[in-house]
Amino acid sequence: MNYPLRFEPIFRQYLWGGRRLGSMLGKPIGPEHDYAESWELVDHGTDQSIVLWGSVAGLSLSELVTHHGPALLGRHATHRQFPLLFKFLDCNRTLSVQVHPDDQQAALLDPPDLGKTEAWVVLAADPGSKIYAGLKPEVTREDLRAAIDAGTCDTCLHEFEPTVGDCVFIQAGTVHALGAGLVIAEIQQASDTTFRLFDWNRVDQHGRPRQLHIAQSLDVTDFARGPVAPQRPTALAGREQLVECDKFVLERRTLDTVQTVGGDDRCHFLVPLSGAITLSGDPCREPLNLGTTCLVPAAAGEVEIRPLDASVLLDIYLP
Repeated sequence: MNYPLRFEPIFRQYLWGGRRLGSMLGKPIGPEHDYAESWELVDHGTDQSIVLWGSVAGLSLSELVTHHGPALLGRHATHRQFPLLFKFLDCNRTLSVQVHPDDQQAALLDPPDLGKTEAWVVLAADPGSKIYAGLKPEVTREDLRAAIDAGTCDTCLHEFEPTVGDCVFIQAGTVHALGAGLVIAEIQQASDTTFRLFDWNRVDQHGRPRQLHIAQSLDVTDFARGPVAPQRPTALAGREQLVECDKFVLERRTLDTVQTVGGDDRCHFLVPLSGAITLSGDPCREPLNLGTTCLVPAAAGEVEIRPLDASVLLDIYLP
């Protein structure tokens, strides 16, 4: 398993989704207007990425971790589960206000899960679209609970209008929501635990509000964190570091000449944002461009990235 791996995407349809996974990212979605997420890399219970090409085609990401751990993960081969999950989101409507537990809190759930620290990169933002990230200064647990009960939770939230290319780092315990009109690339821990504390007073066709998890949300919210602003990238040689934390490292590369990735005894997940690239050893002959992704296993060694035109990509790896 010494070649770049491409996986079959898993689509999620929710009421807040739309059509841009197909129209913008080129995904083979159906005719419905509620395509919300494309899971590109996942090893979480029955949700499994399946390899599309090459000698391990048909294997799940879980099977790769179990039977080819050192080749896939290199120095991180002690993991029993692939620790990261990557998805694209089409936010055609505003998402619920939510918060995620950290590892220690999530381990106490039934069944236990990982915590969820995540980062977003904005791929598209309609005029006036908003991101809600963190609480306003000095908002207390009592303030937030009173606002939830009054249906005015949004008055406690820090908000801003993002621009394409913004990166927002959402640590576990941060109250957040994505507004309507956004397309997002999201890297997160391999967790699907979400506590909803507000859904904008919406009801379904039967007049019923969506289920909330107010007590759990308040218990895991970090009230000391305050407002969250877009990241300020750190300039490195030929790239920008957007996030470095104990869960993942997220970098953005700009390519106009051949570069390499890998050779450092770890795997790298590549996400083109613009342009098109090819990778040495890739059994799929189609170039990678916006909407496609690829995992370079540790055993692949140093892989050549050849841009077909000026290209930008995300490089995500374990610290």
